[in-house]
Amino acid sequence: MAQEAEYRIYGYRWIVLLVYFIITTIIQMQWLTFAPIAREARIVYDASALQIDILSMIFMAVFLIVCIPASYVIDTFGIRIGVGIGAALAGIFGMMKGIFASSYTMVVIAQIGLAVAQPFIINAVTKVVVHWFPINERATAVGLGTLAQFLGIIIVMIATPFMIIKTGDTYDLSGMLLTYGIISAIGALALIIFLKEYPPTPPGAEREEERFLTFDGIKHIFKHRDMILTIGLFFIGLGIFNALSTCIDQICEIKGLTIEQTGLVGGMMLIAGIIGAVVVPPFSDKFRKRKIFLVAALTLMTPGLIGMTIADGYAPMLVSSFVLGFFLLGAGAPIGFQYGAEVSYPAPESLSQGIILFAGQVSGILFILGMNKLGMIPFMVVFIVLAVINIIIASLLRESPLILDDPK
Repeated sequence: MAQEAEYRIYGYRWIVLLVYFIITTIIQMQWLTFAPIAREARIVYDASALQIDILSMIFMAVFLIVCIPASYVIDTFGIRIGVGIGAALAGIFGMMKGIFASSYTMVVIAQIGLAVAQPFIINAVTKVVVHWFPINERATAVGLGTLAQFLGIIIVMIATPFMIIKTGDTYDLSGMLLTYGIISAIGALALIIFLKEYPPTPPGAEREEERFLTFDGIKHIFKHRDMILTIGLFFIGLGIFNALSTCIDQICEIKGLTIEQTGLVGGMMLIAGIIGAVVVPPFSDKFRKRKIFLVAALTLMTPGLIGMTIADGYAPMLVSSFVLGFFLLGAGAPIGFQYGAEVSYPAPESLSQGIILFAGQVSGILFILGMNKLGMIPFMVVFIVLAVINIIIASLLRESPLILDDPK
């Protein structure tokens, strides 16, 4: 009886997950604000297509610098301080972007500040979940935390084109950017008030090994075969998503779609990701399997990628975007994040998350540059080849030992 009393699951875990969900949604909104309105943004700022893409690429470039320091802060000082720093930066620089919306230079500065905030927030998803959720709920909780990233991008993809004001041949982005800034400030305040570090007692037993510190954790991660393969999976899969999300307006412009249709095509990918994140990870928890779900997700996303490459009409693009989003984002990403945290144990969860995301930011930058250099559609053919390679990599994974060893 004493052993049973040592562990307890608290209802407040859902409040913690909710405020984390909100701030994650917000930082993703700030990342891709300009992706669905690249044509209008070029006019407003008298900028080239690459200059507008840079507003999104800033997040990827800054992530490479801040990723490990952010994970160190989260692991050393906890999620309340680590995520709190990210939330405060999101609120401050989100408001700055809205107030100085007419200046490209000030928007770039605000994007840099928001980009610094991002790893403090999204690197912490598995850490938040481990602190508050038992292992048989973790893929589900990570799925919901990942879902927030999709929701943020859905909001900007669908809502942003309808929030800009057109007067003759000119556009006004200030109202839209200020609205997002106010939302950022409110979300940051909510997280700082309601996020707690730990429940009074842990949600379940973990292995009793001592946890690695950040730099020992890095060494451990890169000695682990399955973690290296997982990093490879995300280098390809997350890089493809980052590139497609950033360049979605250019892709749809080539295919003759309107601004509003572009927003809905991009939004459909994320809507499907949300559905997948709700539906699929609970089955991974229920059946205590990770590998088979990853292999299936990466196999079934490939037809969607092929469709987005060769489709010309609006309806085929919507269908292809849904298939890609459901399996890549909804199934592959959250289960992959949790798998990485489990196979790299006892390395800190925020560190494994950060390194996985780091890989996707590097490839995202490379892929975006490649798409701008070689052409959108030709480079998407490269993505199809890489997707097949990803299926092979996933098939080489071994099942997560943590979920196999945990008593049912």
